[in-house]
Amino acid sequence: MGSPDFAVPSLDALVAAGHEVACAYTQPPRPAGRGKAEQPTAVHKRAELLGIEVRCPRSLKGAEEQARFAALDADLAAVAAYGLILPKLILEAPKLGCVNVHASLLPRWRGAAPIQRSILAGDAVTGVTIMRMEEGLDTGPVLLTRETSVERKTAGQLTAELARIGAGALTEWLVRPSPGVPQPEEGVTYASKIAKAEARIDWSASAEEIERQVRAFAPSPSAWFEAANERIKLLGAEIVNRSGKAGEVLDDQLTIACGRAAIQPLSVQRAGRGAMSAGELLRGFAIPEGTILS
Repeated sequence: MGSPDFAVPSLDALVAAGHEVACAYTQPPRPAGRGKAEQPTAVHKRAELLGIEVRCPRSLKGAEEQARFAALDADLAAVAAYGLILPKLILEAPKLGCVNVHASLLPRWRGAAPIQRSILAGDAVTGVTIMRMEEGLDTGPVLLTRETSVERKTAGQLTAELARIGAGALTEWLVRPSPGVPQPEEGVTYASKIAKAEARIDWSASAEEIERQVRAFAPSPSAWFEAANERIKLLGAEIVNRSGKAGEVLDDQLTIACGRAAIQPLSVQRAGRGAMSAGELLRGFAIPEGTILS
């Protein structure tokens, strides 16, 4: 049971380990791209290639859908970024219950956006938790954890890494299943869904905070600022030890002062264009030294 790219390595690992995958549950196809044509999820595409039955219910709350699920007579449900709430009858249907591949070290960052929140908070370490699911939000017993450093990774890079780690941890636990241990009551934090407004850069923040924002929202939705009434995405940046008024362009390299220190853009993108360096941007889009960016 999964939907985005993050879940695909777990599906592949289950198949490679010789487990019989009775069915793949995933989110329904949704409009995407410029043409807004309906696109199946990454798990949907991969499961079809593997010859696995795919089901895309919009909800699992109905009695009929719950009966269909129970009829699979599954030993276990493996869940990774599925995106639908699993009612009690779904959680209890498999003989061994449901286990979740969660992209944080629980109880830190329960919820929808653990990878982005970990980067935004400046965590040095994150990881994957294999967790037995219950009705609460990511509250179940911890079965297995694996750590990795956050370093200067983007959300895209960290997602891919944690997907691989999670797939390995899932199949490792299946070889030696354990009952797990309850999560501690201390250290609980919640990773709320990312709001679009969070992607806009506030130059009064410190350069360290803005650099984390850039990495947390790369590749999507991308941190951005406005210049000459145009939205410019900031895809990559580094911190430099310079000062000025918050939002002030300090030189002809597009170094931008922040509330503390400054940001040097490494990769930017205009609407409808590809990624480019700051120098390439400035050759066709003037942002003079002394400009104050909002």
